[in-house]
Amino acid sequence: MSSCWGNQIKLTIFGESHGTAIGGVIDGLPPGLTIDFDEVGFQMKRRAPGQHQWSTHRHETDEWELLSGMFQGKTTGTPLAFQIRNRDQKSKAYAELNIVPRPSHADFTGNVRYHGYQDYRGGGHFSGRLTAPLVFAGAVARQVLATKNIQIGGHIRTIGTLSDTRFNPIDPASHLFREVALKQFPVIDDTAGDQMKALIESARKDCDSVGGTVEAAIIGVPAGIGSPIFDALESSMASILFAIPAVKGVSFGDGFDITTLRGSQANDQYDQMDDQRNLTTSSNHNGGILGGITSGMPILLNVAFKPTASIAKPQQSINMRTGEQTKLIVKGRHDPCIVPRAVPVVEAAMAFSLLDSICQIKGLEYWS
Repeated sequence: MSSCWGNQIKLTIFGESHGTAIGGVIDGLPPGLTIDFDEVGFQMKRRAPGQHQWSTHRHETDEWELLSGMFQGKTTGTPLAFQIRNRDQKSKAYAELNIVPRPSHADFTGNVRYHGYQDYRGGGHFSGRLTAPLVFAGAVARQVLATKNIQIGGHIRTIGTLSDTRFNPIDPASHLFREVALKQFPVIDDTAGDQMKALIESARKDCDSVGGTVEAAIIGVPAGIGSPIFDALESSMASILFAIPAVKGVSFGDGFDITTLRGSQANDQYDQMDDQRNLTTSSNHNGGILGGITSGMPILLNVAFKPTASIAKPQQSINMRTGEQTKLIVKGRHDPCIVPRAVPVVEAAMAFSLLDSICQIKGLEYWS
């Protein structure tokens, strides 16, 4: 199923943007885990719409209801199911989009795939609204990972041509993870952040949008997680990251920039071995993964987001009933830039992918 992901730990996401509710089912969690739902709420709030001028004005509290999988404060080991009610839908703005599709959106492709029966209101099942269940699942996964001192953090790397300070690839400094997560605009350098906010506001006033990238890191991952060829950790993480709407690229370590180096520069040379025979390197151009398997160095990746497809500028489209060209002005409420709200979504996807990969190698008893 396209809406079910995972091997050992599985996530199924359901619902539509303007339907009654969205939600998810997490299957395969170890029994006996304590989940801090205040922390889950913190992660959900980071993603929630309607909080800032650079996000959509749709107001959703993203409060959830647990349906199963917890008893007396502990996970039961059976499916953990939850739902998030939709409370602020304005569906009339989308009435014509099953006839006149938005450029660069899934209106046309979804129509073809589901023969016109898809729920197109607010993007339906293709909407960024469906990242809320992913953040919930990731918030649970990252708490499981934290029991082994594995930490995840991210920040806005770029908006348009503007750049934030990058993580140190050898030591991303875990204190930055929480500091950035507590910010309304998740950047390391607030001066760069102010410039980015001005660029987003300029696009909004021009009825337009901008894209950007998110840089994320994971520290504390032991060496040996992942497998070669088709089960490479990069493959696993990329597949769930590409499930986030508007993602157009994922790169690990230096990514495409590594092609500009010589082998003598790109190779991460070993410089130390600890008491557990773990090796460390003096650089981290490969982003902590070699042969699809973790090396023990920090995992680093970058995720590229295209500009929000729904913009209020007049655009050319086709009336699919008449076959004639027509001008489309998208109505409704949309982010002029989705990158700020995408940071916790990227972190969540990485957490869930890593938890699944660790469980495949070490089994559920690893968390006992």
